[in-house]
Amino acid sequence: MSTRSVIARPAETGYTGIYVHHDGYPSGHLPLLLAAYQHRFARNVEAMSVHLIDEVTIAWDELGTDLLDGAPTSLLKQLTGGERWPSREMNDVITSDGSPPEREVITEANSGYLSWGYVLHTAGIEVISLSADDRGPIVDWDTDPRTRFSDHPDLWLPGQPVPATRPPRTTPAPAAPAPTSSAARPAAHR
Repeated sequence: MSTRSVIARPAETGYTGIYVHHDGYPSGHLPLLLAAYQHRFARNVEAMSVHLIDEVTIAWDELGTDLLDGAPTSLLKQLTGGERWPSREMNDVITSDGSPPEREVITEANSGYLSWGYVLHTAGIEVISLSADDRGPIVDWDTDPRTRFSDHPDLWLPGQPVPATRPPRTTPAPAAPAPTSSAARPAAHR
């Protein structure tokens, strides 16, 4: 689905970043970005920003599971069902005059046609619902990537809590202790 977004870093006036064409909803981007920060980029937000923003030629078509390199296999399975696909740059861009396509840097001034913004701060990822506001709440970098994030734009407002639910338990809850003997059990009611 082409839910257009921007991956960005903070700038003096707001943010500066690069376009991402597909799957821009928080439920799609945040798990990949959190896991990438925690595992592939070893908690180095600058290295992650360089890879996602500076090293792409024109723009991203799609972010892929290569961002999960280094993550535990169990996390990969929980996030993607075990499927793998590469991040893809846009390479089929055609300009109206036939000239070579140029990289477009996205800022708050030219992001009006996008749905979501993800600004990579040192404290976490600022999620901006671009149809609702020009700022948003910050998802802490230590957030579990299996967290379920809302895709409803009106819930991602500055000063509001991050609209998410905790991930499901990965281990079963402890079982109640079994009775030690049959004499200790109460009689069954019929």
